[in-house]
Amino acid sequence: MKHKGVLFLVEVAIFSAIAILLDIIPFLSFKLWAQGGSVSFSMVPVFIMAYRWGIKGGLLTGFLLGVYQILLGNALLVTPVQSFLDYILAFTSIGFAGIMAGQIASAASKHHVKRMITAIITGCLIGSLLRFVSHFIAGIVFYGKFAPPGQPVWLYSLLYNGGYMLPAFILSAVIVSILFVKRPQLIIHKPYK
Repeated sequence: MKHKGVLFLVEVAIFSAIAILLDIIPFLSFKLWAQGGSVSFSMVPVFIMAYRWGIKGGLLTGFLLGVYQILLGNALLVTPVQSFLDYILAFTSIGFAGIMAGQIASAASKHHVKRMITAIITGCLIGSLLRFVSHFIAGIVFYGKFAPPGQPVWLYSLLYNGGYMLPAFILSAVIVSILFVKRPQLIIHKPYK
């Protein structure tokens, strides 16, 4: 049991570090907007942890990714509330994809590829949607001044945040699906002897 806790912490540390690297390496991250927002592979390690360890693994890995964004100076910090919404809450919420971990593990153990892919995509959608909602609210409250004249602030935030979150969701769902279809044993924890 002790080994499982150590493994969990080691994997959280490693996968959160990989997530921030995937976000800051220039050719792996496509910055779309001046005020932030990019299409990158950074959510993939968070989804992997959410599917391997459930919600707790995903939430902790996402939380650390958000903290790393701030610590490395990659964050656009306007106010403490905006910083919390755009970085801490947004990236942590990706981990709620772990709600599908049981279904993914069950499908993987029974070699039901279609069920596994459906559960992976559903989890990626949940995590991405929750992250989007956090960015969307921050966009309405803190970035409304950037909306073109005459455009409703909510529409500006929807288009701005949806412009990078939709491709990031699709990219992540495809990569994680391929990874777990090719290596379903990554989901199933083997007991230590």
